[in-house]
Amino acid sequence: MAQKPKIDPHVGRLGYLQALVTEFQETESQDAKEQVLANLANFAYDPGNYQYLRQLQVLDLFLDSLTEENETLVKFAIGGLCNLCPDHANKEHILQAGGIPLITNCLSSTNEETVLSAVTTLMYLNSPGTSSHPELTSLPVVQCMLRFSLSANTRLRNLAQIFLEDFCSPSQIAEARSQQAHSALGIPLPKTEAPQQP
Repeated sequence: MAQKPKIDPHVGRLGYLQALVTEFQETESQDAKEQVLANLANFAYDPGNYQYLRQLQVLDLFLDSLTEENETLVKFAIGGLCNLCPDHANKEHILQAGGIPLITNCLSSTNEETVLSAVTTLMYLNSPGTSSHPELTSLPVVQCMLRFSLSANTRLRNLAQIFLEDFCSPSQIAEARSQQAHSALGIPLPKTEAPQQP
């Protein structure tokens, strides 16, 4: 278990976030990295932290973590990006930094939370006010959403249906349906975690 970073209580929010980033970069412990990334993802939920997180290049840290083999790091990284996406400046940074392929790769995760965060992040990136990025609704993504829309997992099924209805044209959906040998077929559905018993 990682220890809390030792920081002066007078350094404030920026100092605390800097200490987390430094700990993530310097620690060799996977457990500590996971805990720090989880904390950063939680801080990403608060719009009051957006400026600090951009200043500390946490968006890039999250994007870089999407390529980790450690699925827990990927889950926290995509969760952090999902939390940051409602902000226009963060959204543009993710798009300009080439984040779309990294995020769409998360659609093939076997971790339910990773996939749900990836779908939600793609929805935020697709929202009005951002420049057009056709790869957000590319054929493989639409095919994947069609497959997810048939999932027994209610959350995944509903998110995929919303994605298809709100972000895909009827012609994109028709083309994706007409493709018999489409690439999304090999993408496994995420494993649904059993509810925790108290």
